[in-house]
Amino acid sequence: MTTDKQVATYRNYINGEWVASSSNGVEASINPANHREIVGYVQKSNREDLAQAVAAAKQAQKKWKSLSGTARGDLLFKAADILEKRLDEIAETLTREMGKTLPEAKGETARGVAILRYYAGEGMRKIGDVIPSSDQEALMFTTRVPLGVVGVITPWNFPVAIPVWKIAPALIYGNTVVFKPAQEAAVTAAKVIECFHEAGLPGGVLNMVTGDGEEIGMGIVEHPDVAGITFTGSDRVGKLVGQAALARGAKYQLEMGGKNPVIVAEDADLDQAVEATISGGLRSTGQKCTATSRVIVASKVYDAFKEKLVAKVRQLKVGDGLQPDTWMGPCVSEKQLGTVLSYIDKGKAEGAALLCGGKRLDAPGLADGYFVEPTLFEEVKPDMVIAQEEIFGPVLALIKVDTLQEAIEIANDVRYGLSASIFTKDIGSILAFIQEIEAGLVRINAESAGVELQAPFGGMKQSSSHSREQGQAAIEFFTAVKTVFVKP
Repeated sequence: MTTDKQVATYRNYINGEWVASSSNGVEASINPANHREIVGYVQKSNREDLAQAVAAAKQAQKKWKSLSGTARGDLLFKAADILEKRLDEIAETLTREMGKTLPEAKGETARGVAILRYYAGEGMRKIGDVIPSSDQEALMFTTRVPLGVVGVITPWNFPVAIPVWKIAPALIYGNTVVFKPAQEAAVTAAKVIECFHEAGLPGGVLNMVTGDGEEIGMGIVEHPDVAGITFTGSDRVGKLVGQAALARGAKYQLEMGGKNPVIVAEDADLDQAVEATISGGLRSTGQKCTATSRVIVASKVYDAFKEKLVAKVRQLKVGDGLQPDTWMGPCVSEKQLGTVLSYIDKGKAEGAALLCGGKRLDAPGLADGYFVEPTLFEEVKPDMVIAQEEIFGPVLALIKVDTLQEAIEIANDVRYGLSASIFTKDIGSILAFIQEIEAGLVRINAESAGVELQAPFGGMKQSSSHSREQGQAAIEFFTAVKTVFVKP
């Protein structure tokens, strides 16, 4: 690491060393709360850098997979301890680079620690089964083997948790990794990789290359020595990743967009539903794939719910995530701010009624950041753009319905199927929702956002490639089954 006017430059991590890109190009990572502040410089790498990283990972994989699961787990435990010791520093960097509030950043970093420890323990768990053979003299069993080199491509919205929940299982099951973080959060990613380096991970086992998505991201996908690709990002890019991986027979895993509904039934606890709608939809500035986007409310309680929701949203403090009284930070970039504002304009143009918010904030202290007011629309029709497309910002669309069945039909009437929640006290309504909702994550009387690390996570329809991440489900992607028949 070098410094230029007290701003650090973060290099690629290849074969256990921090190295500059062969292009010698760097790119500034900007604080979205104040675009005049540079958080750090990261490499603008090319395919030559990527080739070096893949070669290092391929060379290291044979020795890495030969280690016992316990030995690999010990290194993950060490990385977890180091990440925990550096939690405050890394969380502050996360807030400065991505914009979410410091308490959220600390929570995410703590989750990264827990994920590492969870997968470190996976090194002691079973990786196969004994199967009865029709030959009484034979022994037949299955075991699991690593894929080889795995490419990890991650977004900017969870720059600690998402990389860790992909890298940790990849490593514990014997794969080596080439990691491409989003440029908007590459400084935070580099600090996470430093924890693995300090833990003593052998050279080449984990490599990081930063750069443009088309250059480095697609370079990973197209590289013949990368056996598997795990990707989280937009559905548009995810489809390109899947098509390119399929074309050469590589295994791939895609987690993509969401247009997540919350249904508020007429018997719901309205205060609970309001709090969960705000938390699920507006925390992290709505920049979560599981964030609530559509609020489908029973007509009998619509006015009461709307009144409570608007009152609470108007009280939210928007500002720099490092300030202790800030509830919601900025959009991650000027580009993302522009996207959010364009969807707000589309909502107005289509005839939705703006209840509150809807403007960029440019008051003193905010003018240099990418801040937007938390925004509520009502009189939203299910076929409007703001009710169909992922916005990835703090925008909620209220839709009034007369029956639970109508609510479920509207909830399902999008191309996504990531998460969904309902607020009701009626067991019949709960069971109907569980049965009929088209979502991979179903939550009852809880916000749509969030999943526990030990549970499978993934979506239906256009939200994923129908695989699952996290928990013990991760072994299904990061390994292949080998069936063994032994006869004397």
